[in-house]
Amino acid sequence: MDVKIAGRTLELVEGDITEMDTDAIVNAANARLVLGGGVAGAIRKKGGPQIQQECDRIGGTFVGGAVLTTGGRLKARHVIHAVGPQMGEGNEDEKLRNATRNSLKVADEHGLKSLAFPAISTGIFGFPLHRCAEIMLTTTVEYLRGDTGLERIVFCLFGRDSFDVFARQLRPIPLSQ
Repeated sequence: MDVKIAGRTLELVEGDITEMDTDAIVNAANARLVLGGGVAGAIRKKGGPQIQQECDRIGGTFVGGAVLTTGGRLKARHVIHAVGPQMGEGNEDEKLRNATRNSLKVADEHGLKSLAFPAISTGIFGFPLHRCAEIMLTTTVEYLRGDTGLERIVFCLFGRDSFDVFARQLRPIPLSQ
């Protein structure tokens, strides 16, 4: 499923984010940038130790923040590590908005044209999938309406249920200004 926003493409796909052929993929990271389980673990396994070594040099970032490393052995040249909120820590919606927006800004700052997101914070961090979809999609659509060099944003969702939730959330979002 794809839609056009200000001449740019926003896509929803069901699949494995580590197989995405985009300039960067987004890792649903923790604040210490330790590639443990879930999306981060899959990125570590397929991308190789270089990604964790770069994360170790960076040392971490704040909840809502995003940092860039190379993609190691991944198809994507880069990984943007975005730290989403854990449910119960407070101000979760704004922190997820910031993690999404900061990922997009990091991509722009490095001249990237394409980016693939997972459903940030919906795994072990416990963020509700429908709220994640609403926040991430709305934030991305708003960003794509602005001054950006990004041409293609993909939400690569693991499993049909996640894809369906994002598809339902995308339909009512106004795509033109």
